[in-house]
Amino acid sequence: MTALFDDLLTAEQIQFRDSVRGFAERHLAAGALARAHEPSFPFDVAKLMAKQGLLGITFPEADGGAEGTLMDTILAIEAVSSVCPRSADVIQTGNFGPIRTFVEYATPDQKARYLGPMLAGEALISVGMSEPEAGSAVTDLVTAATPDGEGFRINGTKVFSSHSPDAKLFLVYVRYGPGVDGIGSVLIERGTAGFSVGKPVRYVGGDEWCQLYFDNVFVPGGNVLLREGGFKKQIAAFNVERLGNSARSLAFGRHAFGIAREHAEIRSQFGRTLSDFQGIQWKFAEMAARMEAAQLMLYRVAARAVDRLPDAYETALVKYLCNEAGFFAANESMQVLGALGYSEESLVEYCWRRARGWQIAGGSLEMMKNRIAEGVFDRRFSQRAPKRSA
Repeated sequence: MTALFDDLLTAEQIQFRDSVRGFAERHLAAGALARAHEPSFPFDVAKLMAKQGLLGITFPEADGGAEGTLMDTILAIEAVSSVCPRSADVIQTGNFGPIRTFVEYATPDQKARYLGPMLAGEALISVGMSEPEAGSAVTDLVTAATPDGEGFRINGTKVFSSHSPDAKLFLVYVRYGPGVDGIGSVLIERGTAGFSVGKPVRYVGGDEWCQLYFDNVFVPGGNVLLREGGFKKQIAAFNVERLGNSARSLAFGRHAFGIAREHAEIRSQFGRTLSDFQGIQWKFAEMAARMEAAQLMLYRVAARAVDRLPDAYETALVKYLCNEAGFFAANESMQVLGALGYSEESLVEYCWRRARGWQIAGGSLEMMKNRIAEGVFDRRFSQRAPKRSA
């Protein structure tokens, strides 16, 4: 982890980062390689982190959080990733994504029922957003919520739901009515009648997802998270998840970079260490330049976030830059290590696989460029085909 940006941090933030790094070195260094190849969620790590106050870092104290900042959470991701990349997923799931949306909009009763086990590292929440015909075009979702007495009947299916093999609670995007304003969300517990979970499918990155099926599932009114008009609120919270995605992308690139740098200093070919070859030096120079630039933008946006929610344009810039820089570093590091880097005996290949996935997850690079262009021209650009005139 670079100290280049320490002057952008407060003394308290540096102390916090270093304490998290110390925790990771004591408890997570052993077994880091084995964890990288285990698809199931590391609940043992989650429980340890919960005791350290690393779950719900930015959440209000009244909800069991620490009232910290987005920067604190990013620093925790970076510190853990530098020791055990796989364990950084626990920081992500305990602070960003569906748990963040839940804390932002759940009722006191919903929090009383579900939040405690999640912040204790004992339970997971998964988001059901993407559908077979609604990926990047998420507003095309068709999973329907039909009124039924004091609740709703849910029918539809979801795909690519991270942590769905292990989750106990699902935050499901549903359609109450037509258009974007007709979209909201409900909370559905695993095991609810009519709700079934398909067989696990493994991503290249190693983690798994399951298809979710909703066959006339009854959701009581007390499990409605957001009614009509809730989509924009959900997406605003989703921008925070993109910062977590960005932080992990960059941190995994740095982890691979560190392994490759050490290898280049000790590995000899033709009577010289790899670091003596200009071709290798240029690889490290370009990796460093890209990562430092992306890091600066990440810290800037995290520090500027208002009410713990970052600006959408700036978030798109950060995700694009960090995804590109993180994967580039992991890819070049693999090249430096050669066959060793391509082997599962090294964490470099794991960092490479995960960093590649983040160029798709949480909003693809192409979608991020669309958002950036909208910020440049200060207007929306529809990606939909124009309607034919009558």
